[in-house]
Amino acid sequence: MAMKSGQRRGRLSWLLALLVISSASGALAAELPVYHLTIKDGTFEPAVIKVPAHTRFKLVISNQGPGPEEFESLELRKETVLAPGVTRTVVFAALRPGSYRFFGEFHPETAQGKIAVK
Repeated sequence: MAMKSGQRRGRLSWLLALLVISSASGALAAELPVYHLTIKDGTFEPAVIKVPAHTRFKLVISNQGPGPEEFESLELRKETVLAPGVTRTVVFAALRPGSYRFFGEFHPETAQGKIAVK
Protein backbone atom coordinates (compact mmCIF):
# COMPACT_ATOMS: atom_id res chain seq x y z
CA MET A 1 0.00 0.00 0.00
CA ALA A 2 1.48 3.33 -1.06
CA MET A 3 1.83 6.23 1.39
CA LYS A 4 0.11 9.47 0.62
CA SER A 5 2.35 12.48 0.11
CA GLY A 6 1.07 14.11 3.33
CA GLN A 7 2.06 11.03 5.33
CA ARG A 8 5.53 11.01 3.78
CA ARG A 9 6.03 14.69 4.60
CA GLY A 10 4.85 14.10 8.17
CA ARG A 11 7.26 11.22 8.70
CA LEU A 12 10.08 13.12 7.02
CA SER A 13 9.44 16.14 9.27
CA TRP A 14 9.45 13.91 12.34
CA LEU A 15 12.72 12.25 11.31
CA LEU A 16 14.32 15.61 10.55
CA ALA A 17 13.30 16.97 13.97
CA LEU A 18 14.74 13.87 15.65
CA LEU A 19 18.01 14.28 13.74
CA VAL A 20 18.30 17.96 14.74
CA ILE A 21 17.69 17.15 18.41
CA SER A 22 20.23 14.30 18.33
CA SER A 23 22.85 16.49 16.67
CA ALA A 24 22.31 19.35 19.11
CA SER A 25 22.59 17.15 22.20
CA GLY A 26 25.69 15.45 20.79
CA ALA A 27 27.29 18.81 20.04
CA LEU A 28 26.59 20.05 23.56
CA ALA A 29 28.18 16.97 25.10
CA ALA A 30 31.22 17.28 22.85
CA GLU A 31 31.77 20.90 23.87
CA LEU A 32 32.26 20.13 27.58
CA PRO A 33 35.80 20.73 28.82
CA VAL A 34 37.58 17.41 29.39
CA TYR A 35 40.06 16.66 32.18
CA HIS A 36 42.02 13.42 32.55
CA LEU A 37 42.74 11.53 35.76
CA THR A 38 44.95 8.44 35.91
CA ILE A 39 44.97 5.86 38.69
CA LYS A 40 48.23 3.95 38.99
CA ASP A 41 49.89 2.16 41.89
CA GLY A 42 47.26 3.40 44.34
CA THR A 43 47.61 7.10 43.52
CA PHE A 44 45.77 9.67 41.40
CA GLU A 45 47.65 11.68 38.78
CA PRO A 46 47.23 14.59 38.87
CA ALA A 47 46.32 14.83 42.55
CA VAL A 48 44.72 18.23 41.95
CA ILE A 49 42.41 18.92 39.01
CA LYS A 50 41.83 22.64 38.38
CA VAL A 51 38.51 23.52 36.72
CA PRO A 52 36.67 26.80 36.12
CA ALA A 53 33.71 27.65 38.33
CA HIS A 54 30.16 27.50 37.00
CA THR A 55 31.11 25.24 34.07
CA ARG A 56 30.01 21.65 33.45
CA PHE A 57 32.89 19.33 32.62
CA LYS A 58 33.89 15.74 31.94
CA LEU A 59 36.44 13.80 33.90
CA VAL A 60 37.99 10.87 32.03
CA ILE A 61 39.33 8.41 34.60
CA SER A 62 41.74 5.63 33.56
CA ASN A 63 42.87 2.83 35.84
CA GLN A 64 46.37 1.84 34.75
CA GLY A 65 47.08 -0.10 37.92
CA PRO A 66 47.31 -3.82 38.42
CA GLY A 67 44.16 -3.99 40.58
CA PRO A 68 40.75 -2.33 40.88
CA GLU A 69 40.36 1.20 42.21
CA GLU A 70 37.53 3.54 42.94
CA PHE A 71 36.90 7.21 42.29
CA GLU A 72 34.63 8.51 45.05
CA SER A 73 33.63 11.96 46.24
CA LEU A 74 31.15 12.22 49.07
CA GLU A 75 30.80 15.98 48.58
CA LEU A 76 30.04 15.64 44.87
CA ARG A 77 28.02 12.43 45.23
CA LYS A 78 30.05 10.64 42.57
CA GLU A 79 31.35 7.09 42.74
CA THR A 80 32.66 4.61 40.21
CA VAL A 81 34.80 1.49 40.50
CA LEU A 82 37.28 0.77 37.72
CA ALA A 83 38.81 -2.61 36.99
CA PRO A 84 42.42 -2.66 35.74
CA GLY A 85 42.69 -1.20 32.25
CA VAL A 86 39.22 0.40 32.36
CA THR A 87 38.50 4.03 31.41
CA ARG A 88 35.28 5.77 32.41
CA THR A 89 33.87 9.24 31.86
CA VAL A 90 32.05 11.10 34.63
CA VAL A 91 30.16 14.33 33.88
CA PHE A 92 30.01 16.98 36.59
CA ALA A 93 27.46 19.74 36.96
CA ALA A 94 28.74 23.30 37.20
CA LEU A 95 30.44 23.76 40.58
CA ARG A 96 30.84 26.74 42.85
CA PRO A 97 34.37 27.89 43.72
CA GLY A 98 35.97 25.68 46.35
CA SER A 99 37.84 22.47 46.89
CA TYR A 100 36.14 19.09 46.52
CA ARG A 101 37.91 16.00 47.84
CA PHE A 102 37.94 12.60 46.12
CA PHE A 103 39.55 9.32 47.11
CA GLY A 104 39.93 5.64 46.28
CA GLU A 105 38.74 3.10 48.83
CA PHE A 106 41.13 0.37 47.70
CA HIS A 107 44.17 2.53 48.69
CA PRO A 108 42.79 5.05 51.22
CA GLU A 109 46.25 6.15 52.45
CA THR A 110 47.58 7.12 49.03
CA ALA A 111 44.62 7.49 46.66
CA GLN A 112 43.70 11.06 47.59
CA GLY A 113 42.95 14.06 45.41
CA LYS A 114 40.83 17.14 44.97
CA ILE A 115 39.05 19.17 42.36
CA ALA A 116 39.97 22.83 42.79
CA VAL A 117 37.27 25.09 41.37
CA LYS A 118 38.19 28.73 40.72
